[in-house]
Amino acid sequence: MPQRKATIERLAVFSDGVFAVIITIMVLDLRPPEHPTFAALLPLWPTALSYAVSYLFIAIVWTNHHHLMRFTDESTTRLIWINFAHLFMVSLVPFATAWVASTRPAVAPVFVYAAVFVLVELAYLQFEHHALANAVAEISRRTRRLAKMRSLVALGLFFTAMFISLKSPKWAFGLVCCAVLLYLRPEPTGTRGSGTDDSAPQDEVPTQERKDSATRNKDLIRKLMETSSSPRP
Repeated sequence: MPQRKATIERLAVFSDGVFAVIITIMVLDLRPPEHPTFAALLPLWPTALSYAVSYLFIAIVWTNHHHLMRFTDESTTRLIWINFAHLFMVSLVPFATAWVASTRPAVAPVFVYAAVFVLVELAYLQFEHHALANAVAEISRRTRRLAKMRSLVALGLFFTAMFISLKSPKWAFGLVCCAVLLYLRPEPTGTRGSGTDDSAPQDEVPTQERKDSATRNKDLIRKLMETSSSPRP
């Protein structure tokens, strides 16, 4: 078990390093304006917007990646290669971001930008399926279903953004932003986050334990009072 835990930790640490490098690459693409005036900042709005969206996207991907890694304690060969594929797709984000930033929301750059998000989502679907299918803790069917539905909805939105970009790149870019927001919370909306069976309320056991503890405390207090009030010989 220690060796298996160390292996999954190595995979997580390696992934964290890749995410850090990807964000660093995006930061290096930022260029200051040529003139020392506030007006010179206005033409840079495509750069700032695309960077902010991409940074948020990578942060959300890392958060969900970290969330899924908690469900497994063994880095199988399949998981390693799925993780490599996922990281490769995410590594394309700085390229697409730089293109959108340098050309404003034009047709081809936004199309490629949305296509990169589609590739990332396809890889994430495989990663999510493998992590939940081999989870150490019990995952309810409802949680699995909601997670899959959310991923499919996001994938559909990214695909839709690709085709909308051919007519309206700005609307397509906005649709990508909306799809990214679906993953702000790692657990799908409507789940309790623990992954346990939804048929049993989570507060039932703790509430019963508190009632039993209160009853025992009352009995103990009553016995102490009876003992203290009883006449001594």
